[in-house]
Amino acid sequence: MSRVEEVFEEVQRRNPAEPEFHQAVREVLESLEPAINRHSHYADYALLERLVEPERQIIFRVPWIDDAGKVRVNRGYRIEFNSALGPYKGGLRFHKTVNRNIVKFLGFEQIFKNALTGQGLGGGKGGSDFDPHGKSNNEVMRFCQSFMTELYRHIGEATDVPAGDIGVGGREIGYLFGQYKRLTNRFEAGVLTGKGLGYGGSLVRTEATGYGVVMFAQSMLAVKNESIEGKRIAISGSGNVATYAIEKALQLGAKPITLSDSSGWVHDPEGVDVDLLKQVKEVERGRVSDYAERKAGAQFFESGNVWQVPCDVALPCATQNELNERDAQTLLNNGCHVVAEGANMPTTPQAIELLQSSHVLFGPGKAANAGGVATSALEMQQNASRAHWSFDVAEAQLSKIMQQIHDDCVATAQEYGRPGDYVLGANIAGFERVADAMLAHGVI
Repeated sequence: MSRVEEVFEEVQRRNPAEPEFHQAVREVLESLEPAINRHSHYADYALLERLVEPERQIIFRVPWIDDAGKVRVNRGYRIEFNSALGPYKGGLRFHKTVNRNIVKFLGFEQIFKNALTGQGLGGGKGGSDFDPHGKSNNEVMRFCQSFMTELYRHIGEATDVPAGDIGVGGREIGYLFGQYKRLTNRFEAGVLTGKGLGYGGSLVRTEATGYGVVMFAQSMLAVKNESIEGKRIAISGSGNVATYAIEKALQLGAKPITLSDSSGWVHDPEGVDVDLLKQVKEVERGRVSDYAERKAGAQFFESGNVWQVPCDVALPCATQNELNERDAQTLLNNGCHVVAEGANMPTTPQAIELLQSSHVLFGPGKAANAGGVATSALEMQQNASRAHWSFDVAEAQLSKIMQQIHDDCVATAQEYGRPGDYVLGANIAGFERVADAMLAHGVI
């Protein structure tokens, strides 16, 4: 049994009934075999065992009062996974599916994603099983204040810097920041990212993850001397990542033709109207069916999914394990030749294997969707210097970082004899940075 297999068996034993966490760990560990075989010191001092064990796991009760005066109780989480490269950094997810398993898988992925940005960030993640959908602004505010009343003691700009994720946008970040300021009596702008522009936020942060995944796909196509211009793009989701992936695709001359949410999906063969999408989802907090009703030529479907539409590029931007092996085969049959993950681990292992074996360019989320955390680091830089960059400056920095991540993945895959394998390239490039720092710090 190899060293990697021994470590993974121990992960399964110590973390029962956590399938997404097991999936994330297995995908990384399997990629690391070539690096460990070449550099045996990476197996010293139980480095792998320490890598897969969070430094700190925080679980807490979140009581709040709804508009009817009833006391509600949710559960809050913060997994501070690895701080070898810098303060823990990772979003907060508010969704009914959140549990320790989900937060651990997200936090583990975040370690390597953050390492790839080169911005000096550790990896962490958090959230709650609270669902903001259908709640009033006052209910969301009361929940966020209760959540931060416990979380505040565990975070800080040099310790742990949360941001947004699914269910946590500008509204939620504002309430969380306000309560942190109230509890600590400090205007510590760098403690949260994704803030409003009027109190320390950064231009491009809202757009960054969606813009970044399109930039990454564009770089992948450039390796084949192709451009994203004119390409038909199937995109899942209709939240922040999907919306701004659509916007950037349109700016680059591509044609995004799908969107989705939990109620169904839309095919818009003439190209998605991003202004209408923003109105429906960001202003009205409506459903994609509302978009289809108001856009000529768009069709709404309750069954099936966006991957059955013929496309050149696929960008899964909704949630984990949304694109399975059957979907991958459908994409192949319909001529798709690039897949870049806008969400965290949205493609199942079987689907990834099929896509890679069929010579589809596959960009894993820890590389392709790193634009969000990269721009969070840029927001932290601006907060530290009390500066405020223009949109063009911030976007240029994002573009530079995404290109560097792409090039590091390509170079690392080439170095280890697997040219074009972005999964291996991303995992090893991120791992080596974290591992070198962990070894330098000693057994802690």
